[in-house]
Amino acid sequence: MKLTLTNVRELKRHSASPLTKAVCDFVIRRWHDYTNKKRIFTEVLSHGCVSGCVAELIYTNDITAFYEKYQRDIQHLLMEVMREVSTYNPKDILREWNDEDMFAEDIDNQTLLAWYGFEETLWRIAQQFECLQ
Repeated sequence: MKLTLTNVRELKRHSASPLTKAVCDFVIRRWHDYTNKKRIFTEVLSHGCVSGCVAELIYTNDITAFYEKYQRDIQHLLMEVMREVSTYNPKDILREWNDEDMFAEDIDNQTLLAWYGFEETLWRIAQQFECLQ
């Protein structure tokens, strides 16, 4: 599929996942900021949310709110990937994971999960477009 604003909107419209809809909204909001639309994706996928390239996921309050809002989708994504790579330890996916906070009650693991959920979802959206595969 071609990377067009219409196609991003279609992906959003047809998704059942609130997290996917939110990440599509990120792409839609950034669309007119970029001449090369691929960079909306590649900046995040190359540098990660940790770099600050996703303004919505820089400040602790915003990260916590994002995690709480999309917690179910993020956990589902993580479990799906853990099954795919045959592991049951989040640390195998998230290197900085604090094993002492296995229920992600502290901000550190919540931040890791929020960033992971955003990046993994953006990557999955990117895979829909031939120019980003």
